[in-house]
Amino acid sequence: MILQALYDYYQRKAVDPDPARRLPAFGFEEKEIPFIIELAADGRPLAIKDTRRREGKKTQARRYLVPKGIKRASGVAANLLWDTAEYALGADTRGKPERVVEQHAAFRRQLANLPGDARQDMGIAAIDAFYRDYGPAALVDDPLWPEILETNPVLTFRLAGDDDLVCQRPQVVAGLAASVGDATSAGSDTVCLVTGRPATPERLHTAIKGVWGAQSSGANVVSFNLDAFTSFNKAQGSNAPVSPAAAFAYTTALNHLLDRGSRQRIQVGDASTVFWAQKDDPFEDAFAAVFGEQDDADAHSEEIRALLGAIQSGQFDGGRGENAFYVLGLAPNAARIAVRFWHAEPLHVIAGRIRAWFDDLLLVRGPNDPEFPSLFRLLAACAVLRKADNIPPNLGGDVMRAILAGAAFPASWLNAAVQRGRAEQNVIYLRAAVIKACLNRNLRCHPNHALEKELLPMLDPENHSPAYRLGRLFATLEKVQEEASPGLNATIRERYYGAASSTPVSVFTTLLRLKNHHLAKLTNRGRAINFERLIGEIMGGLSDFPRHLTLPEQGRFALGYYHQRQDFFSTPATSESTQGETK
Repeated sequence: MILQALYDYYQRKAVDPDPARRLPAFGFEEKEIPFIIELAADGRPLAIKDTRRREGKKTQARRYLVPKGIKRASGVAANLLWDTAEYALGADTRGKPERVVEQHAAFRRQLANLPGDARQDMGIAAIDAFYRDYGPAALVDDPLWPEILETNPVLTFRLAGDDDLVCQRPQVVAGLAASVGDATSAGSDTVCLVTGRPATPERLHTAIKGVWGAQSSGANVVSFNLDAFTSFNKAQGSNAPVSPAAAFAYTTALNHLLDRGSRQRIQVGDASTVFWAQKDDPFEDAFAAVFGEQDDADAHSEEIRALLGAIQSGQFDGGRGENAFYVLGLAPNAARIAVRFWHAEPLHVIAGRIRAWFDDLLLVRGPNDPEFPSLFRLLAACAVLRKADNIPPNLGGDVMRAILAGAAFPASWLNAAVQRGRAEQNVIYLRAAVIKACLNRNLRCHPNHALEKELLPMLDPENHSPAYRLGRLFATLEKVQEEASPGLNATIRERYYGAASSTPVSVFTTLLRLKNHHLAKLTNRGRAINFERLIGEIMGGLSDFPRHLTLPEQGRFALGYYHQRQDFFSTPATSESTQGETK
C-alpha cells in the first residue's frame, strides 16, 4: 500500500505542468554538482566552473538532472557522465593510485558503452577528445584544482556556450532513454508487487535520504541481505519483487518528499513525516501549517483559521473530500528505515479529525500564548527541560497516530504532562492543553467513562469532580497568599503543589489553617469576604480530602488549578467566581 501510493504520486508529479515541480523521468535524478568542467568542441578544457552558492552559514551546490547514480558500497562502480574527481578525472586524492586507475577505467567504460545514437553527440565527442588529447593534466593550473584534489568532489562536463550539461543534451537523453528503459518481459514468471505486471525485479533499491537520525548516505525501506530472509530460494530482489521502473518511481517520490526544502515533510518526535494527497490539493500546505514546527507561534494562525473555516463550511464534502490523503512516518533503524506509522484516509475524514484535534486543545489562554500550538511545541513542553532531545522516541508517532485515527492519546503523554507540572510546580498553557486533550479523548473513547463530564476550555463551576475542585481550591489559596503578602518570591505552589496534586489529605488541612492567617492580613475586607465565599463554593462539593489521586485525577487537579488561575486574571465581566471584584 505504501509503495503503491508513492508510485501513484510519482506518476502525478512526473507530468506536472510546472517544470520546477516535475519529478525526473525514469533513469534520471537530481544531484548537487559543485563543479563543472567546460570543454571546447575539440575537447580543450576552458575552465572549471563553481556552482556553489552561500545560503546562510552553509554552501549549497546547484542541483542538476543527471543519469541515475549507481548504488555502491566498497566496490568499484562508476556513474554515467558524472562522478567524483577520482572516477571522472583519475585524480588520486587519497593516496591509492591503483584503485584510482580502476575507478577511472570504469568511468571510461561507461562512456564507451553508450548506445550508438548518443555516441554521435557533439558533447560526447568533446569528452572523448578531452581524454585523448588533454587529460586531467590540462586542469592543474586552474585555481580550483587544489580544492578538487583535497575534497574529491562530484563533477561533470559541459560544452562551452551550452546551458545544459553534456548528459542533458537531447541526443544523449534520447539514447539513454532507449538503453535504461524498464526491464520488463512478457515471458517473466515474476510479477511486480506494485504494478502487477511481469517484470525482472530490481535487485538493489535506491537509498532513501533525509530521514532524521539515519545514515547520511541513505538507508532503505525495502532491503534484506541475510539467508534468514530468503524465502523459497528467492535471493535478493526476488523475495520482494519490484520492477526497476516501480523502484525508481517510489524512491524518487520519497526522496522528493524528504528533501531539505520540501514543504511536505515535518518532524514528529523522532519520526520524519511526509504527506501527500491522491490529487493535487491545497490541503498539503495546510497540513504542514497544522503540524509543522513553528518558530513564530502565530506564523500560520491565519492559514489554520482558514482551514478550520473551510471544514466548518463543508468545502471538504463531495468529490474533493473523497480523495485519499496519506501520512507516512519514518524513523531510523540501523541501516534500514522503520515505518513508525502509516495512515491513509479520505480527505474529509482527515480534515474532520484535525478539527477535533483543535477542539480538544481549545483552552483559555494568556495574551502571549499561541492560539494554535504546534505538535512539536506540545511534545517539547512535556519533556525534561522542554528540550526536543528529551521527547521519548515513540511518543510523537503515537500521538500523530491518535490524531489521525481519532483515537485516545497515549497514557504516557498525559503522564509526562502531569509529571512535568509537578516537577516544575507550574501548569503552563501548553501542558494544560495536553492534559485537557488527553482526558477528553479518554472520555469519548472509553464507554465506561461516558458518565463523566468533559472538561471545558474555561473555568467550569459546575464541574463536581473532587480533583478538579481541589485544583481550584489550591489556586484560590495561593491567590489569597499572594494578595496578603505582595512581592513574595515563593508561594505555596513551590512548596506544596506536588503533594497537593497527588496526596491531598496530607497538605490541605495545613493550607486551610494558613488561609485564615492570610485572610486576616487583607486590608480590603470586601476582598476577604469574596475569597471566603469562593472557598465555600468550591468546598461545598467536597465531602472529604482524598488520600491519593490517580493519574487522570491529577490531570483534573492541574486543569482546575489552571482554570482558576486564568479566571483570576480575566476581566471582571467574565469572572463569575469573585463576584465582580477587580483582580
